[in-house]
Amino acid sequence: MPADSSPGFAGETSARSAGHHQRSAASHPPRVSATSAVEVRRSSRRSRTVSAYREGDRTIVLIPARMSEAEEQRWVSVMLDKLAAQESKRILGDSELAERAERLSDLYFDGRARPASVRWVTNQNTRWGSCTPAEGSIRLSHRLQGMPEYVVDYVLVHELAHLLVPGHGPRFWRLLEAYPRTERARGYLEGVVAADRLPHLPAARSE
Repeated sequence: MPADSSPGFAGETSARSAGHHQRSAASHPPRVSATSAVEVRRSSRRSRTVSAYREGDRTIVLIPARMSEAEEQRWVSVMLDKLAAQESKRILGDSELAERAERLSDLYFDGRARPASVRWVTNQNTRWGSCTPAEGSIRLSHRLQGMPEYVVDYVLVHELAHLLVPGHGPRFWRLLEAYPRTERARGYLEGVVAADRLPHLPAARSE
């Protein structure tokens, strides 16, 4: 499913189909970004909307031709996150979450972190995850459900690292350096926390 947004109006969605995107981009040759799996296509017919969709093993990002290189880089990042969030809407069950934790442990910790249990919980609203090393149990907040996979993976890796190092000292953070998206995931979560703290405007009253 294409992710569609607008640089001018956050949350605006276009009803254009992926097929139309392909035709409207034809006036400008596609440009492959520094990440080979992402292809950016500029179109003079596109004035404000930015869209993205998967095409085989590639991600196509469609942007207005007038967009600067800096804007392009920012919107590619935004749209990749939107697609990832859409694709992770299917909520993993506890057993799938445990399997994911096992794969991450094998990948980043040589399988040394082996939790006895990994599950979602609904009573953690002030932290994303928790770990009890003595029991080998890991709990993830339900608020992570629907976030990009790399963010959920970061929280899992963070809690897996606590099975090896209980505190947050230098050795713990050195362990997390093994996960390549640590800084990006931390930035995403910090953004979510900051957004939650913004004042909510009162609903407009109808006359």
